[in-house]
Amino acid sequence: MTIERSGRAARPERAAGLLLHVTSLPGPWGIGEIGPHARRWLRALSAMRQRYWQFLPLGPTGYGDSPYQSLSTFAAHALLISFDDLRRDGWLTAGDLQGFPITDATRVDFGAILPARRARLQAAADRFSAASAARQRGFAAFRRRQADWLPDYALFMALKTEHGGRAWTDWPAPLAQREPDALDAARRRLDREIRREEILQFLFDRQWAALRRTAARLGIRLIGDLPIFVAHDSADVWARRDLFHVDDRGHPTVVAGVPPDYFSTTGQRWGNPLYRWEAHAAEGYRWWIARVRRALAWADWLRLDHFRGLQDYWQIPASEPTAERGRWVAGPRDALLAALRNALGGRLPILAEDLGIITDEVRALRDRFGLPGMEVLQFLFGELAERPDRLERLRENSVVYTGTHDNDTARGWFEASAASAEGEVARARRAAEALLGRDPAKAPARMVELAWRSPARLAIAPLQDVLALGSEARMNTPGTAQGNWQWRFAWPQLTAAAKTRLARLTRAAGRAPPAG
Repeated sequence: MTIERSGRAARPERAAGLLLHVTSLPGPWGIGEIGPHARRWLRALSAMRQRYWQFLPLGPTGYGDSPYQSLSTFAAHALLISFDDLRRDGWLTAGDLQGFPITDATRVDFGAILPARRARLQAAADRFSAASAARQRGFAAFRRRQADWLPDYALFMALKTEHGGRAWTDWPAPLAQREPDALDAARRRLDREIRREEILQFLFDRQWAALRRTAARLGIRLIGDLPIFVAHDSADVWARRDLFHVDDRGHPTVVAGVPPDYFSTTGQRWGNPLYRWEAHAAEGYRWWIARVRRALAWADWLRLDHFRGLQDYWQIPASEPTAERGRWVAGPRDALLAALRNALGGRLPILAEDLGIITDEVRALRDRFGLPGMEVLQFLFGELAERPDRLERLRENSVVYTGTHDNDTARGWFEASAASAEGEVARARRAAEALLGRDPAKAPARMVELAWRSPARLAIAPLQDVLALGSEARMNTPGTAQGNWQWRFAWPQLTAAAKTRLARLTRAAGRAPPAG
């Protein structure tokens, strides 16, 4: 998709892409990385005539391993650094990699690989730190460019390790309250650990920049993901408490969520601290501008999660155990988007995640800035009984998905819905059968074809749906704390037949890149 310099959205190119998080890539080191297998994935996308790769947030994860609850909105997850590329560049040796615990190649066992990978990343950072100035070329410049967030993040991570991973509000008060003398002493005490964290961020950035160059050569654009809220236990809140609704001890006073609805009688209490939007406005949204610029160093476009929170957001007192006793509060609305557009030189490469109960005001905000919205086929089937032309009338300026990271796979959803004899799920199932048939093995391919042949300018499917995988390949089940974010694919699953089939569909649907 393209953006005019005026800031108005140009007519997006008709294209297609696949959704796959980095952690789901194959490879021998326990988790997907940004090295050889990521480059092979880009070549596979090109062979399938895809023009977009979408992934989930790249930040360092904390408890629960969710990329949507990151320890920093500016930092990258060092766990994704490629061991193979570190060895090629001399920062790891064959000896460093001996004895790496072998884990199930189809799942990410975070508990097993975290300490094993961390030890090897520290070895690489120490080797880099001891290298000559010539071999460290670029590191000092990186530190200067990232000076707004990198020192605080590196200190935060070093302190978090020192305190056994506890949340920053449980640290000794002088550190939690960021008393200057306590921070100075910590910097001296943890100098080596701080430098390691800075080096790992540099190494990630260097590897990712190389990956982006490969993508550009292949004509692949990258879509990142930007959660609207940040985690409370993060370097962001610890370093800039003035920008969040927290009390004198750093605890949230109000938190984010969504109100009760058809799916949940008590709503969803996410627990993220809410922004002091007046403080952001007073500094010209400088923190948000820096945040978006940092994310755009990794991607061409950003999916802004929970876009409706820019218009109005559900504010829940932190003392409430559920989301029932919240209220709607006005968000920054046009002011933030205008500030971002101006700072980015008239560009606003944002996809608005506008799912759920969306008001006319939210749609109007989206449309005033020409932002593409989202459509999800699994949700749309339920509307077809009353609006049979719903699929044919999708907005051109939108991105249509077969499903997202929060959905079951297309096959899993199709199989599970067969158990419903009545109600909304049953109605959606009947509408799906009319379009997809009754064979669960064939339904995913037909759903991908529906998305690809739709009027939406961009169509995206999770790789699981291209491979017709069942619920065992689901990435995340909202409301559950265990077993998420673990799925990985293996190269034999992506057969030549599957690649040829998607390439042919992409060409037939008018979404393939121009020949030559």
